[in-house]
Amino acid sequence: MPNIKEPFQAQELRRETPEKEIKLYMTLEPKLRNYLQSQSSQFGLVIGFIMYLSYAIGHQAWANPSLIALTSFISFFIPHYSKLSNLIEEKIQFKTAMVTPGRLARFCVQLAFNLFVFLTLKYSQVIQPERMSAVGGVIVVAIVTTAASQGIQYVGIGLANREYGEKNKNVLVSLSINIIITALATLGLGWSKTLFYFFGLVFGSIFLGIGITSDLRSYFSPKCGVGIFFGTFNPLHNSHLEIIRRAINDRGLNTLYLHSTVIPKLHQIALKKGEIKIAEWDSGMRVYELTKKADVHMNYFPTGNRFFEYKTRVQMMDLAVKEAGLADRVKVLSLPKIYESEGFYGIIRHIRKLHPNEPIHGIHGSDLGGMWIRGIYDESGHIYPYPVRRIDNISATAIRKGEKGMAPTAIEEILRHLRAGASEITINKTTFNVRNGELEHVTK
Repeated sequence: MPNIKEPFQAQELRRETPEKEIKLYMTLEPKLRNYLQSQSSQFGLVIGFIMYLSYAIGHQAWANPSLIALTSFISFFIPHYSKLSNLIEEKIQFKTAMVTPGRLARFCVQLAFNLFVFLTLKYSQVIQPERMSAVGGVIVVAIVTTAASQGIQYVGIGLANREYGEKNKNVLVSLSINIIITALATLGLGWSKTLFYFFGLVFGSIFLGIGITSDLRSYFSPKCGVGIFFGTFNPLHNSHLEIIRRAINDRGLNTLYLHSTVIPKLHQIALKKGEIKIAEWDSGMRVYELTKKADVHMNYFPTGNRFFEYKTRVQMMDLAVKEAGLADRVKVLSLPKIYESEGFYGIIRHIRKLHPNEPIHGIHGSDLGGMWIRGIYDESGHIYPYPVRRIDNISATAIRKGEKGMAPTAIEEILRHLRAGASEITINKTTFNVRNGELEHVTK
């Protein structure tokens, strides 16, 4: 008797298909559906189609098999390329804690890809040699295209830093803009050629220049002023405290401000869209998971999917600073309204008002979250980066899983009580109520 819960098509498939093939079909079908439902995948298909139309119309290459194959490949590959280019840059930055080497690596990878594209277009007769020569030849076109693309990509990354969109998707949109501009330039139109070189030289120079000057400021910095240190601090651990001590001593800081993320806008938007959900609260942490609406190309959890509540993280930061004997120099800020409306950019403006004539030093690690913060520092004006390569084995992820000896005693004690499901916690004569994972200070 057929299973009434099983779709009719699956029942028919089961009668006529060997069991191994059925399992393969049942495994691949939802993955393919999720891939095609992804906005990034759909956008990639649109980009490939636009690229095909641009070159087919401009160069009368409708039936050129190389153009069809190339644009089909780009349609499916470009969402993966945006993630790959981000990953390459992140790996280099993790090793160096600098901006410029990662950007140069990203540039070289895209340059190689663009050389392949334009050589294919040239030798398959999609673009006539004289038109390619009119914009400088294959090598020049590839270099200018890459420079323009890098510049536009960093605009997209900057918007992602401000929590407008997601990094991989913004890079994808930036790549599509550049593809259209390049296609127009190869038509030989005067204005498009000017636009092509403008984007390449101006955007590429600006964003490479920002990275170079930022790296230089990290080496040539004054020995005075105030420090800022932003992050999820999920939770704050011994490595954070060691970085704080080193920054205070190395840069001669009078005051150092800590501020944690609240709820990243990426998560707020994804929750509203139903792309992620809070699966459970475990040991005081909200645990996110993807839903069927999630975009397979998006990285929703770049720093993990388990977060202590904002108030809890702030209380733990404050206790850790006091335990470390740093309370006279380190101030834990809690400005959730400013953060929710302006992000860390607003927090930086607030600190500038407190210290209008003092140099500001931005502390960050070389991991993904740290370099994201570095991008915010660079876009906020004249901040002296204090980069720290993460080479120790201390991990907030391990601490959240119960690893001991990586966090201050007060934080480990709080986490022990949260895992036990305590409704009240007393640490160093300070009592907190625990409500929905949040620590609320009890005044007596």
